[in-house]
Amino acid sequence: MKRREVKRGIRLTGAEHEEILCRLGAGESYERAAAAIGCSTKSIQRLLARGRKAKRRRRPRPRSPHRLSCAEREEISRRLVAGDSFRQIASHLGRAPSTISREVAANGSRTTYRAWSAEQSTARRNLRPRAGKLTAHPRLRKEVERRLEQRWSPQQIVARLVLDYPEDLSMRISHETIYQSLFIQARGALRKELTTCLRTGRARRRPHRRTERQGQLPDMVMISDRPPEAEDRAVPGHWEGDLIIGKGGKSAIATLVERTSRYLLLVRLPDGRRAEQVRCALTREVIQLPPQLRKTLTWDQGKEMAGHAQFTVATNVSVFFCDPHAPWQRGSNENTNGLLRQYFPKSTDLSRHTQTELNAVARELNARPRQTLQWMKPCEIFNAVASTA
Repeated sequence: MKRREVKRGIRLTGAEHEEILCRLGAGESYERAAAAIGCSTKSIQRLLARGRKAKRRRRPRPRSPHRLSCAEREEISRRLVAGDSFRQIASHLGRAPSTISREVAANGSRTTYRAWSAEQSTARRNLRPRAGKLTAHPRLRKEVERRLEQRWSPQQIVARLVLDYPEDLSMRISHETIYQSLFIQARGALRKELTTCLRTGRARRRPHRRTERQGQLPDMVMISDRPPEAEDRAVPGHWEGDLIIGKGGKSAIATLVERTSRYLLLVRLPDGRRAEQVRCALTREVIQLPPQLRKTLTWDQGKEMAGHAQFTVATNVSVFFCDPHAPWQRGSNENTNGLLRQYFPKSTDLSRHTQTELNAVARELNARPRQTLQWMKPCEIFNAVASTA
């Protein structure tokens, strides 16, 4: 047999592929087939490997027994035409009635269901990978990114989209989809740097803990003596307060949250956080409120409120103190302080912030929708109660 010249760097033709497969099928070795074609044995090995991969790709994926088969869909179609109920069809097929109900609802109705179209629709829906909703809807993605940049939480974004676009179903998304797009690389339709706009600033979920400070004060009036109208939040003008502390405990900002509207006031403490300094700063801020919005103030047992009696005389606001280790008794303020840590991390010097900057942060938080307010904004509720109080 005349030996052909070995081809190097040249692709084999389709006819040569067929001849190789025929020779191997007839029992020839790789060496004899390669010599007859004029190629190397490596070329034959690569050809066979590609064929095995292509076969694996073409092999249909086995259908789970939990999924309806094509024959079962034909049976559903025939029995629907015969007028059988979903429960009768389910009993005949050995399936749950809810399975039949969902199958028909997803692929038409009792009068329009067809087995072949249901089979095609199901195969199309099961194709993977699927483009995420944020990837497929640029307008929705742009709106989510804009609100994340305003430091809204994903849950706030989702609820507010329903209010802002009540008729546009394409502007619907779940908060879990937003989190997955930020945290999971494979679902990353949103820019990764937007994770810094989340309250925690973390690129993954992790539980957080807060600690409650404690102090001893004379002549305290406890929260159990607070008027019942403050408890049910129906009457505006009842506030909760606390301090957020900066780096090394050397700086602080006072926070006041109105219980009905969750409206926030931030008070700069440029001279420190001793009792006299806190009392003067809070008095200057509270005295600017309308008289009908100055009723009570609930604080923890921190020593910064040692001047609570003088504060009450100056503002006509009664001060009530929480029980030790009971931060939930000022839940609105605790929650707001957690939100503020996105703006004022614990490792920063809070004294460098001006009152103008604090007011800007308060305005931004007051413009965020809240779930507890039925996704209204604190500023909307506060302005409404202020005008009617």
